[in-house]
Amino acid sequence: MHKISRYIKSLPWKKITLALLVLLALAAGYIFWPLRYDLSHLAVPEGKYNVRILRDRYGVPHIYGQTDPDVAFGLAFAHAEDDFATIQGSMLAGKGMLGRAFGPDSAAVDYLVALLRVWDVVDAQYQSDINPQTKAILDAYAEGLNHYAALHPEQVLVEEAFPVTGKDMVAISVFQSPMYFGLDGPISELFADQRQSEVSPMPGAWYKFTDYQHGSNVFGVAPSRTTDGSTFFAVNSHQPWQGPVTWYEVHLHSEEGWNVVGATFPGVPSVIQGHNENLSWAMTVNDPDLTDIYLLEINPENENQYLFDGQWLELEVREVPLKVKLVGNLKITIKQEALWSVFGPVVRQDHGVYAIRYSGFGQIHIFQQLYQLNKATNFEEWRTAMYNGALPTFNVGYADNSGNLYYLYNAKLPIRADGFQWDLYLPGTTSDVLWTEYLAPENLPQVLNPPSGFFQNANSSPYLTTFGDGNPDPADFSLNFGIEDYETNRSLMLKGLFSADDSISFEEFIAYKFNLYYHPDSDVGTAMTMLADLTFEDPLLKQAQSLLAGWDLSVGAESKHAALGVLTMYNLSENVEDFNGSSMDRNEFTPQDVRMAFEQAVDYLQQHHGKIDPAWGEVQRLQRGQVDVPLGGGPDVIRAAYAERQEDGILKANDGDGYVMLVAWRPDGSVESYSIHQYGSATTREQSPHYDDQSEMFAAMQLKPVWFELAEIRQNLEAEYTPWTSAYHQ
Repeated sequence: MHKISRYIKSLPWKKITLALLVLLALAAGYIFWPLRYDLSHLAVPEGKYNVRILRDRYGVPHIYGQTDPDVAFGLAFAHAEDDFATIQGSMLAGKGMLGRAFGPDSAAVDYLVALLRVWDVVDAQYQSDINPQTKAILDAYAEGLNHYAALHPEQVLVEEAFPVTGKDMVAISVFQSPMYFGLDGPISELFADQRQSEVSPMPGAWYKFTDYQHGSNVFGVAPSRTTDGSTFFAVNSHQPWQGPVTWYEVHLHSEEGWNVVGATFPGVPSVIQGHNENLSWAMTVNDPDLTDIYLLEINPENENQYLFDGQWLELEVREVPLKVKLVGNLKITIKQEALWSVFGPVVRQDHGVYAIRYSGFGQIHIFQQLYQLNKATNFEEWRTAMYNGALPTFNVGYADNSGNLYYLYNAKLPIRADGFQWDLYLPGTTSDVLWTEYLAPENLPQVLNPPSGFFQNANSSPYLTTFGDGNPDPADFSLNFGIEDYETNRSLMLKGLFSADDSISFEEFIAYKFNLYYHPDSDVGTAMTMLADLTFEDPLLKQAQSLLAGWDLSVGAESKHAALGVLTMYNLSENVEDFNGSSMDRNEFTPQDVRMAFEQAVDYLQQHHGKIDPAWGEVQRLQRGQVDVPLGGGPDVIRAAYAERQEDGILKANDGDGYVMLVAWRPDGSVESYSIHQYGSATTREQSPHYDDQSEMFAAMQLKPVWFELAEIRQNLEAEYTPWTSAYHQ
């Protein structure tokens, strides 16, 4: 995305003339005058929605409404109380208005919204593709945001973005969903100074997929493998700890059968993953090939014509107005070209004209699908919602109160022609590369009730879902789909732990979730073996080599080896092209790569910590508000943690395990669950005690109860109010 931002910022409009500077000086009083919008007309009259918000002692909102729309209204209001800034940012992105709030950098997002024709799709399909029940949910959620904005106009960034509508909510999902599978990456490539890929010959030899995605875990154990006949399930997605895709815990309860608890993202009007009274589900990122780039052959006599099946076709040309904040309240409008072809959006650069095609275009009912997943009462209803949905990607795991386990490699997999190298840019001159159909969902890789009584996905191949029989057969799936064939450290460890234990208690299940080890067959184990065979003359390097020779591959906070070992791997990920530090398995590196990374790690620890063997928790920290505590875990361990180097040598954790929920479906059909959040429910409210009240527990790998019944919620109640009586966070 930064390449697009750089491109937008390089446009001639940014050169302000002397006359404009004079005008700015004269208008400075207005430009820098603090704005407070009058949005009182957006306030929703009391009684329109019958909803109460119950906050438990961790600040988690339990939304109790009479109808489903009542609950959606309350969800929006409660989430806005904790994180209106991020919700507003997501809403502005969907409306193509980020540049009005944050300036030229954010105008790149507005340009993408126009380039991808988000609003063309929403306007054309909203009435036909969204059912009345979901429309009511979307409208109520939007009104919850409007009501909050009316009460807190000082927090509103762009007045014309309000009122928010149900359509606006759908636009958020239409824009964000392809970003989940990384569409912004290939698009950003097109804005580089030079072409970033070769073009596939016709036909082409095959290739091997090697890309990895950032991590998550989902796993489950059937009654046949537990001590008491329970079914255990782990919701363990790894997300950034701040921003538009950070988790927020909530419980939704209506008198119309909506009773679900779990986590959601800012701007999403339902739970994304969690459990209801009958079933539980969670998602991890998968990495099929869902995006193609085409090099168009342009008519030398007409820059707006391209060759397709022997004919010159016209590019659809639009001039997109982008309203951009310059300084203070001053905004200007710039215009940028947006092109369209039979393949989809088009980018014109000096090094070529490129078309983009991606899975899921035209699918607008993601929020409808999530709502249906929330309300499903059994496996068949839930799987029908998955099969009929719009989610273009994600591994999805499932467990229920009947003891069922299920894994689905969910993806809208394009059915592509053989004979092309689909990892390269494609020749845009032929309809042979224009795919129009997807593999039917019932034919996707999936596992139902494996004989082992166990399944997992930790961003690894669907062909390695369980141990023993029951895995999908890779021979059944075309290589054109780009389905992963690799295994992460987390997958290796999960299968090793659970295959060795055929009588698992819930306490053991929890302990396995917080496992802190790398597998000997992982990249970390391989790198340490290489390191042991190297020769060093420097005494300090010899000492450090000896230190790592004794490493048990644990990343516990007390480990005296982990800092040196993990920093070596971080350096490898930075030094070696295409190395992915969040999936430390099957990366390619040499002993000399390991030598360089190891020496850099020794230098770093000596410079910043004065020794090569500080405790891992001295180096890696969880820092939030008043909390600054040691944090165990590391990249691609089951207890995942990813961190950013600070100037003082600290690695500040900012990703990995975030919201964790562990679920036990008991033999009598009842549900018991526990959760933890890396920070707390008050995502952006620094003055709230819930800004950081879960952080120490999180660092200590502790869980809190999930209160699902009204009686236990009231026993642990902090506040109860309505959106018309709230003084929360005041």
